[in-house]
Amino acid sequence: MIDVWTALVIGNSRLHWAEFSGDRLRKTWDTPHANQDQTEFLQNRELWIASVVPLQNQLWQAHPRAHFISLEQVPLKGMYPTFGIDRALALWGAIQTIGCPVLVIDAGTALTLTGASGDRLIGGAILPGLKLQFQSLNQGTAALPSSLFPLPSSLPPRWALTTEAAIASGILHTVVAGLHSFIHDWRQTYPTSAVVLTGGDSDRIHAYLQVLHPDLADSVKLNPHLAFSGIQAIRQNSRQD
Repeated sequence: MIDVWTALVIGNSRLHWAEFSGDRLRKTWDTPHANQDQTEFLQNRELWIASVVPLQNQLWQAHPRAHFISLEQVPLKGMYPTFGIDRALALWGAIQTIGCPVLVIDAGTALTLTGASGDRLIGGAILPGLKLQFQSLNQGTAALPSSLFPLPSSLPPRWALTTEAAIASGILHTVVAGLHSFIHDWRQTYPTSAVVLTGGDSDRIHAYLQVLHPDLADSVKLNPHLAFSGIQAIRQNSRQD
């Protein structure tokens, strides 16, 4: 009998889904935050859930085969009580698929950097993600306009001559420079470490890195499914217990 099951990461902005056949990832997709009518397709399928939005959890409580993943199930040393389950799973997924030491840059609603050596959390940093930074200038000021992400091929110069370009310049050049600094600092201590980008904006950030720091970008891996790899590892471990 084919072992088909579903993983769900409830993020701050969207639901992130993955369908597995045994240990093989078959497909992934995203949806808006759900209402009860959107859960019917799951039927009696096994569902493994990691959530950073407690209010969304109640929609899945009645599912007969739901497994809610807690921080205690991630076998990573050095985690603190408020460490995000999404960060923990992405880091554990990276350890399982890439190895250690590793630095995970998760480009979602928040932009997080999280490093591990062996099976221990070393630490990390959190800042607003790209979309939040663009939105905050539009929503928090009276005169600044809403701006769109520029294509990597049209990345604005640092010294821009329009307001829209100045916003993009300020955010993107600062974010890329910050990532460059963090990666450089991490590799001072862990020179053989892998660095991997994950999350919804990972491909966009990697493209900006490629324009501004091509040598660095070539050494950074892209893997949008790290959290699902972490869930898969947790599920496997639970079935062996």
